[in-house]
Amino acid sequence: MAKTDEPRRKTEPLRLLAEDADDLAIISAAMQDAVAKVGDIRYEAKARLLTIAFNRYCWEAGGSVRVRSALQLGGVMKVQARKIRRGARDAVLEVLAVAFDEGEAPGGIVTISCAGGGDLRALVECIDAVLADVSEPWSTPRAPTHGD
Repeated sequence: MAKTDEPRRKTEPLRLLAEDADDLAIISAAMQDAVAKVGDIRYEAKARLLTIAFNRYCWEAGGSVRVRSALQLGGVMKVQARKIRRGARDAVLEVLAVAFDEGEAPGGIVTISCAGGGDLRALVECIDAVLADVSEPWSTPRAPTHGD
């Protein structure tokens, strides 16, 4: 059998659904070190959907692999950005975590925290999040590093 440079997927593509804060914590772990361009963030106010496409580092596959993924939040009533320049469509954001702060139940705020202090906050009616891998994985020579 011939060797290839293509990465082997050690796990099936992720398809995760979050309906509560514990579920969202699992999505947060899967999204750690994902990178997205500002231009890959879409908010559809009429549909109340926030969708972000990004390149996710596959920690669950033993590292050295990224995959194109998408996170979609439903029931979004408002989106705010802090330290994220909307006009800089090619600016790269690195996801650190996704968290939920409960407001008037079952709603609250989903915060996507990024390296450099920026964050994206979505006021939601309830937690309704889907994370899905949408491409085949590819090898990456750079593993994310975290300073102390």
